[in-house]
Amino acid sequence: MGVGEIAGLVAAIAFAVLAGFMIYPLIRLGKLFDQIADTVRESGEHAIPALDEGVTTVKQVNKSLEDVNKISAAASTTANNVGALTDLYGSFLGKPVIKVASAVYALKSTAQSFLVRQSAGRAGEDSKGE
Repeated sequence: MGVGEIAGLVAAIAFAVLAGFMIYPLIRLGKLFDQIADTVRESGEHAIPALDEGVTTVKQVNKSLEDVNKISAAASTTANNVGALTDLYGSFLGKPVIKVASAVYALKSTAQSFLVRQSAGRAGEDSKGE
Protein backbone atom coordinates (compact mmCIF):
# COMPACT_ATOMS: atom_id res chain seq x y z
CA MET A 1 0.00 0.00 0.00
CA GLY A 2 1.47 3.24 -1.10
CA VAL A 3 1.22 6.74 0.25
CA GLY A 4 -1.39 7.69 -2.31
CA GLU A 5 -3.60 4.78 -1.37
CA ILE A 6 -3.34 5.60 2.34
CA ALA A 7 -4.22 9.25 1.63
CA GLY A 8 -7.22 8.11 -0.41
CA LEU A 9 -8.31 5.77 2.38
CA VAL A 10 -8.03 8.59 4.97
CA ALA A 11 -10.03 10.93 2.71
CA ALA A 12 -12.73 8.27 2.22
CA ILE A 13 -12.99 7.69 5.97
CA ALA A 14 -13.18 11.45 6.61
CA PHE A 15 -15.89 11.79 3.98
CA ALA A 16 -17.84 8.88 5.54
CA VAL A 17 -17.61 10.48 9.00
CA LEU A 18 -18.68 13.86 7.59
CA ALA A 19 -21.61 12.20 5.79
CA GLY A 20 -22.56 10.46 9.05
CA PHE A 21 -22.65 13.79 10.88
CA MET A 22 -24.76 15.33 8.12
CA ILE A 23 -27.43 12.61 8.17
CA TYR A 24 -29.13 13.83 11.38
CA PRO A 25 -29.50 17.52 10.30
CA LEU A 26 -30.76 16.37 6.88
CA ILE A 27 -33.38 14.13 8.50
CA ARG A 28 -34.50 17.03 10.73
CA LEU A 29 -34.63 19.32 7.69
CA GLY A 30 -36.78 16.77 5.85
CA LYS A 31 -39.22 16.64 8.80
CA LEU A 32 -39.34 20.45 8.82
CA PHE A 33 -40.22 20.50 5.12
CA ASP A 34 -42.95 17.89 5.75
CA GLN A 35 -44.43 20.04 8.51
CA ILE A 36 -44.31 23.12 6.28
CA ALA A 37 -46.09 21.18 3.53
CA ASP A 38 -48.79 20.04 6.00
CA THR A 39 -49.25 23.60 7.27
CA VAL A 40 -49.60 24.95 3.74
CA ARG A 41 -52.09 22.20 2.87
CA GLU A 42 -54.18 22.89 6.00
CA SER A 43 -54.05 26.63 5.35
CA GLY A 44 -55.30 26.03 1.83
CA GLU A 45 -58.08 23.78 3.10
CA HIS A 46 -59.20 26.48 5.55
CA ALA A 47 -58.66 29.40 3.20
CA ILE A 48 -60.80 28.09 0.33
CA PRO A 49 -64.04 27.87 2.39
CA ALA A 50 -63.31 31.28 3.87
CA LEU A 51 -62.85 32.70 0.37
CA ASP A 52 -66.08 31.04 -0.75
CA GLU A 53 -67.92 32.61 2.20
CA GLY A 54 -66.34 35.96 1.36
CA VAL A 55 -67.55 35.71 -2.23
CA THR A 56 -71.05 34.81 -1.03
CA THR A 57 -71.03 37.74 1.38
CA VAL A 58 -69.91 40.14 -1.34
CA LYS A 59 -72.69 38.87 -3.63
CA GLN A 60 -75.29 39.42 -0.89
CA VAL A 61 -73.95 42.90 -0.18
CA ASN A 62 -74.13 43.72 -3.90
CA LYS A 63 -77.77 42.58 -3.98
CA SER A 64 -78.53 44.73 -0.94
CA LEU A 65 -76.80 47.70 -2.56
CA GLU A 66 -78.86 47.20 -5.71
CA ASP A 67 -82.01 47.29 -3.57
CA VAL A 68 -80.76 50.42 -1.80
CA ASN A 69 -80.04 52.02 -5.17
CA LYS A 70 -83.58 51.22 -6.32
CA ILE A 71 -85.02 52.67 -3.11
CA SER A 72 -82.91 55.82 -3.32
CA ALA A 73 -83.87 56.28 -6.97
CA ALA A 74 -87.55 55.94 -6.03
CA ALA A 75 -87.07 58.41 -3.16
CA SER A 76 -85.36 60.86 -5.51
CA THR A 77 -88.20 60.55 -8.00
CA THR A 78 -90.74 61.04 -5.22
CA ALA A 79 -88.89 64.13 -3.98
CA ASN A 80 -88.83 65.56 -7.48
CA ASN A 81 -92.54 64.85 -7.91
CA VAL A 82 -93.36 66.48 -4.56
CA GLY A 83 -91.31 69.52 -5.55
CA ALA A 84 -93.11 69.77 -8.88
CA LEU A 85 -96.47 69.35 -7.14
CA THR A 86 -95.56 72.06 -4.63
CA ASP A 87 -94.62 74.39 -7.46
CA LEU A 88 -97.91 73.58 -9.21
CA TYR A 89 -99.96 74.29 -6.09
CA GLY A 90 -97.93 77.40 -5.46
CA SER A 91 -98.59 78.76 -8.91
CA PHE A 92 -102.21 77.60 -8.98
CA LEU A 93 -103.25 78.60 -5.48
CA GLY A 94 -100.46 80.92 -4.40
CA LYS A 95 -101.12 83.81 -6.77
CA PRO A 96 -104.87 83.96 -6.07
CA VAL A 97 -104.26 83.67 -2.33
CA ILE A 98 -101.74 86.49 -2.51
CA LYS A 99 -104.20 88.62 -4.49
CA VAL A 100 -106.97 87.94 -2.00
CA ALA A 101 -104.65 88.69 0.92
CA SER A 102 -103.52 91.95 -0.65
CA ALA A 103 -107.13 92.92 -1.36
CA VAL A 104 -108.10 92.15 2.25
CA TYR A 105 -105.14 94.18 3.49
CA ALA A 106 -106.07 97.09 1.25
CA LEU A 107 -109.69 96.91 2.41
CA LYS A 108 -108.55 96.77 6.05
CA SER A 109 -106.20 99.72 5.60
CA THR A 110 -108.91 101.73 3.85
CA ALA A 111 -111.45 100.92 6.54
CA GLN A 112 -109.02 101.85 9.32
CA SER A 113 -108.12 105.17 7.70
CA PHE A 114 -111.84 105.87 7.12
CA LEU A 115 -112.65 105.10 10.74
CA VAL A 116 -109.76 107.23 11.95
CA ARG A 117 -110.98 110.17 9.84
CA GLN A 118 -114.55 109.64 11.05
CA SER A 119 -113.47 109.61 14.69
CA ALA A 120 -111.20 112.64 14.11
CA GLY A 121 -114.10 114.48 12.46
CA ARG A 122 -116.43 113.72 15.36
CA ALA A 123 -113.82 114.76 17.86
CA GLY A 124 -113.45 118.06 15.99
CA GLU A 125 -117.24 118.61 15.94
CA ASP A 126 -117.52 117.77 19.61
CA SER A 127 -114.86 120.29 20.54
CA LYS A 128 -116.51 123.02 18.37
CA GLY A 129 -119.95 122.36 19.78
CA GLU A 130 -118.95 122.75 23.41
